[in-house]
Amino acid sequence: MSLILGLPKGSLQDATFNMMRKAGFNLSVGSRSYIPSCDDPDLQCRLIRAQEISRYVELGVLDAGITGYDWIYENNSDVVEVAELLYAKQGMRPVRWVVAVPNDSPIQGVKDLQGKRIATEAVGLTRRYLEQHGVTAEVEFSWGATEVKAPELVDAIVELTETGSSLRANNLRIVETVLTSTTRLICNRRAWDDAAKRAKVEQIAMLLSGALAAETRVLLKMNVPDAGLKDVVALLPALHTPTVNSLNTAGWHAVETVVEECQVRDLIPTLRQAGAQGIIELPLNKIIL
Repeated sequence: MSLILGLPKGSLQDATFNMMRKAGFNLSVGSRSYIPSCDDPDLQCRLIRAQEISRYVELGVLDAGITGYDWIYENNSDVVEVAELLYAKQGMRPVRWVVAVPNDSPIQGVKDLQGKRIATEAVGLTRRYLEQHGVTAEVEFSWGATEVKAPELVDAIVELTETGSSLRANNLRIVETVLTSTTRLICNRRAWDDAAKRAKVEQIAMLLSGALAAETRVLLKMNVPDAGLKDVVALLPALHTPTVNSLNTAGWHAVETVVEECQVRDLIPTLRQAGAQGIIELPLNKIIL
């Protein structure tokens, strides 16, 4: 059994390769190659534009793939959505397709797009959005540099954004959100019915989800005397409850727990005041929930 997995070429590539490595799949690819090597003999990888992956998965050219929900929706692909993977090019957040117009445009909402010209890479997604709102407009495919086309070439654009910084840099403002999208692991329906391939896809889903769960968490370890144990444990968040073990030295305990990394800067001083000593913060690779 060999599973053929499509990985996104382009903006999601680096983030996806990083997640795959954290999940335990070591990938390498040359600058001109579209066939990454993988240390898992049951896995063959192909680099494909994210826009196309869902089509090739649906057709069975790829058994599975990682792409955005937006492109599954754009292509109207009939595939199995195995897992939602909350990461993007720049961070652990969803991305949005938005209607954007020049700052001085009179357009304030979707109804104001009636009769206007709109440029976008996601033509199908945009047309369906306009139809849902009873708006008729001219939607044209954009080959790139979409932000610079308004207002000279088009009245508005529908563009993908994660932070909105590129739109602001081009003097554009967002007036509507067309679709919110996250990364998905998808599978061809025939491959999903194959027991061996399904097991492999589920393994990838579990390990990727575990790697993502670890992205924002750390392990805290500390030593705590009897007198402070109750107060320290009460302060600690945990996946379930903190782990407490007796040390070889009487009256002392080893305490450890997994916490959100963003809490650590406030938590460590409080733990120290409550009696914790030898506090260690460790990064995590995977958390299988």
